[in-house]
Amino acid sequence: MKDYEETTAFLGHWGRFQQIVFFLLCVSTIPNGSGVLSIVFVADIPSHHCMIPEVNLTQEWLSAVIPIKVVNGKQELSRCSRYRLDVVRNLSAQGYAPGRDINLTDLEQEGCVDGWSYSRDIYQSTIVSEFDLVCGEQWKQPFTTTLYFLGVLVGSFFSGQLSDRYGRKPVFFATMALQTIFTVAEVFSPSWVVFSILLFFSGLGQIGNYIAAFVLGTEILTGNVRVLFSSLGVCLCFAIGYMMLPLFAYFLRDWKSLLLAVSLPGVLYIPLWWFIPESPRWLLSQGRMEEAEAILRNAAEKNKVEAPQVIFEDYSADDIKMLSKNEERHTVFDLIRTSNIRATTLILCLVWFSLSTGYFGLSLNTSRLSADPYISCFISAAIEVPSYISSWLALRYFPRRLSASCTMLLGGLSLFFIQLVPQTLPELSITLEMLGKYGFATGTALMFAYTAELYPTLLRNTAAGTCCTFSRVGSCTAPFLLQLSIYFRYLPYITLGTLAVVSALAILFLPESFGQPLPETIQQMHQRERMNCPCISRNEKQKPVVLFASQL
Repeated sequence: MKDYEETTAFLGHWGRFQQIVFFLLCVSTIPNGSGVLSIVFVADIPSHHCMIPEVNLTQEWLSAVIPIKVVNGKQELSRCSRYRLDVVRNLSAQGYAPGRDINLTDLEQEGCVDGWSYSRDIYQSTIVSEFDLVCGEQWKQPFTTTLYFLGVLVGSFFSGQLSDRYGRKPVFFATMALQTIFTVAEVFSPSWVVFSILLFFSGLGQIGNYIAAFVLGTEILTGNVRVLFSSLGVCLCFAIGYMMLPLFAYFLRDWKSLLLAVSLPGVLYIPLWWFIPESPRWLLSQGRMEEAEAILRNAAEKNKVEAPQVIFEDYSADDIKMLSKNEERHTVFDLIRTSNIRATTLILCLVWFSLSTGYFGLSLNTSRLSADPYISCFISAAIEVPSYISSWLALRYFPRRLSASCTMLLGGLSLFFIQLVPQTLPELSITLEMLGKYGFATGTALMFAYTAELYPTLLRNTAAGTCCTFSRVGSCTAPFLLQLSIYFRYLPYITLGTLAVVSALAILFLPESFGQPLPETIQQMHQRERMNCPCISRNEKQKPVVLFASQL
């Protein structure tokens, strides 16, 4: 039986069919880039203090009724307390002046019993100001982000298995619709509880369509075009969506308008059902050879090439039967069935967890880097452009293990060095944090392609979904990881750096896939698996390069 790519070589690599698939699937990730991190602005905490109702107070007492506290060496108004208003009112009526006649430290304080007053210098509104997620309710702010990523986690787990069972295309469009519908519904939330429930369901579709689009393009495209798509195409469009986010947020200062802006582009994808095909590889793996041939003949017509009279003539009945084994036999448990596959899966899960924790931890931290969260977010997004270009070059020319390990090591060491920077050089700290973000973003792009190359067609989306599930466990912990800074300022950086360095060492024990065709069966995956360090022998390292050259 011929290899699938050899069988479909008559199509070429970059005809009109491949261009349409490449462009449409890449553009579909733009809403993911702006949507997944919109929580940075939607749930940001504006400056606030206790509201002072209209009472008969002198100007001096109005200015002094909120206590002054020192936070990180700076004086600022207390966010959660005020001097007892009845006492202040009596002192003001008797003509006493704060500071001169009355020592403010002797006055009793009370909570914000009349609510809070929120600054509108940066935001018109966020869910924090909408639902008063401050002081005693402040735990809800990071928990909101965690709930969102829990939805993404569940969506990652089930979308992969559903895609392997029912097809890439139906899951791609279903999850995109799910994401759009529930994001729009969030705008009409009457309470934080309702908003959180809707946010969870929005997260279900957020990563599902990204994974389905990624795997769909990986299986349809071949050769260097597939490498370009998986490393630069989808990731660069994701970065474009991410860079658009602070622009939307800058001009739309309230959270409801921002959510509408980042969700409605998903509606434009409804007509594209008739332009994006199902994966012929997946159809063939299900024994649906006639449907796969129909798609390839349509592709040949678009590319203006002649298809063979029988495209899969070298596929015998036994070959098709082997490729189309009962799907129920191939579940997430196949990822841990044998020792080699189990080792590969466990290492990948660790790496994905570390990447996601680092990526989202640093991304969610952007609003704290400078006084202008819009500029900070744009810089954090823009740094991903060279990251994805680097990942494309690495996938094009270098072995997967070495590339992924080095980028993880770069990200981890950069974060370790932040604690060595004097406080008088905040720009250097920001530079090191962005260098860490560069390493995590590059590693994420590499691991998407690397993971897809390690698993066979029957398990590819299940494996990608499972790895993304573990990565979302990391993204769920990221909001609370940032809270560790209240115990020690650099503890979040030390934690993220340690995870990255450990993962960089673990990657060295993964199989190499550089230059090798995508495995179609579990047996082909077994033939590839060699859990060795890449420095074992020169011949072992050269083999993928020779195979890659034979494909050009």
